[in-house]
This record gives sequence, structure tokens and C-alpha cells, in this order.
Amino acid sequence: MANDGTKADRQISRREMIKSTVAATVLGTVLLGVTNGKPVQAEAATSLPAGDGSNVGGVKTWPQQGEWQNKILRMEADLQRALAKPVEQRRWGMVINFRQCVGCAACTVACKAENHLPPGVVYRPVMEEKGGSYPNVRRNFLPRPCMQCEEPSCVAVCPVKATYKRPDGIIAIDYNKCIGCRYCLTACPYGARSFDFGLFYTEDTPRMEPYESDPSPEYGKLWPRRHGHSPIGNARKCTFCLHRLEAGILPVCVTTCIGGATNFGDLNDPGSLVAELLAREGVMRLKEEFGTEPKVYYLT
Repeated sequence: MANDGTKADRQISRREMIKSTVAATVLGTVLLGVTNGKPVQAEAATSLPAGDGSNVGGVKTWPQQGEWQNKILRMEADLQRALAKPVEQRRWGMVINFRQCVGCAACTVACKAENHLPPGVVYRPVMEEKGGSYPNVRRNFLPRPCMQCEEPSCVAVCPVKATYKRPDGIIAIDYNKCIGCRYCLTACPYGARSFDFGLFYTEDTPRMEPYESDPSPEYGKLWPRRHGHSPIGNARKCTFCLHRLEAGILPVCVTTCIGGATNFGDLNDPGSLVAELLAREGVMRLKEEFGTEPKVYYLT
């Protein structure tokens, strides 16, 4: 009977875990920031909610559903406040909390779906590091979007000026100018660029699925993937979901992060959540020795 009870307890715990995961995922979908096709106007939270993955009394705490919802609402309000300013006064940035990333890759999948990315093109992989030895082993996860550098090496090497930095700091690619030389892929120290070779997931199967031809919404324009036309033959990269930002919606990696690890906002806004997080200790950036001044920060 004891064994039966233990098994039943495990089944109940598993059901509760699945329910929590589904609830968080559904919440992320509901809170994308759109109601009847219009951006949601949210009231800003006055301070960062508790349970941010820090250690309290030796016990690691994690955001509960309501706390995570408050963070999303606050970032929505930060976004609306930033969009009310001239574009050159914005400086979009991202703060990712190592302690809250669970390695689920929901952000990777959501990004692929949002931008209709083909095989071989990934904007937000989650890198994994394993260390230690049994029984003291560990796994660390590192989401890696484009760093949106202040001093981007990819811009400097582009021979046709297809890659450029926007006034708001986002590094963009003009697909109609890109000649596919891939210099920028080599120059990026973060490996944050991919190349669209014109592959399709279902092209070698009995039927090409219609979703393969759905156009990408990048840069606020529809880009159907047809051989001989952009974006096939172009370098491609994360844009912080620029098409969503300009519609008043947070990047999809932010709204689908079930651990609440990804935070986004205007670095020029001292009242934003990202500015508050950066005021804390334990902030790092990747490969700072290259002098690229990335605008993606990590809380360690």
C-alpha cells in the first residue's frame, strides 16, 4: 500500500506540474499585449516582485504565476512609455536571469514560429553547459539572442551596407541589399547570425506543407520564402521582434519564458524594469573584451 501511495503521490505531483506549466504558457499567450488587435495599456508595477530566482534564507525562490504576470504587465507599461518617445531616444535592451532559466527552449520554439524560420536558421538558441562529477553535477543554461551591440562588428564588415544600426540601437538587415557574402556571420563574435540557404522542412516529403510558404513578418513587412527572392540567400538574425515592438507588443521570447528569466525594455528609461535589474550586483555581458558593448545583460 505504501508503494501504491507513493506512486499516486508522484502522479498527482506530475499532474500539478503539468497544470502549472500549461497555465504559465497560456498566461504568456494571453498577455502578449493585444486586445482586439490593439496593444494593452498596462499600469506599471511600483517595484520588482519577489521570487526572482534569488536565494532567501538559503532556499532558491522562483516567480509564482501572479508575480510573473506582474512582471509582464510592468514590461508592457515600460514598452508603451518608450514608444511614446522619439525613436532615437529609445535604447532597447534585454536582461536575462541565469537563475531562472530552466532550459525548456520555449523561447527558441516560439521565436521559430513567430518569425517562420526555416531549417538552419535559429535566432535564440539556449546553450547548455554541464559540469561537476557525480553526484555533484550541474547544468547551466544560456539563452543567446542577438546582442544588439553598440559597436557591432557585423556592421563594419558588410560591403554593401545591408547591415546597419537603427536609431533605437537594434541591428537590422536590409534583405534587398544583402548579397549573401556572409562576412557578417564570420565577424559576429557571438555566432548570433544564420544564413537562409533556401531549405524547407517538408520539401523531401510526399507533400510540401502550406505553412512552409507562410511569409515572415520581420521588419514590419511580409517576406514569403520563394527561391530567388529574399530572405532566401540572406543573412538573418534576431531583431528583438521589431515588428512586434512597433505594434506595442513585447518580444515573443519574453512572453513565452515560463521561468520569467527574460526581461526587456528601454535602457534609457530609469524607471523601467531592465534599468532596475541592472542596478543590482552580479550583472555580466558576454565577451566584453571585444569592445562590442552588447545590450543583452545576464544576472548571475
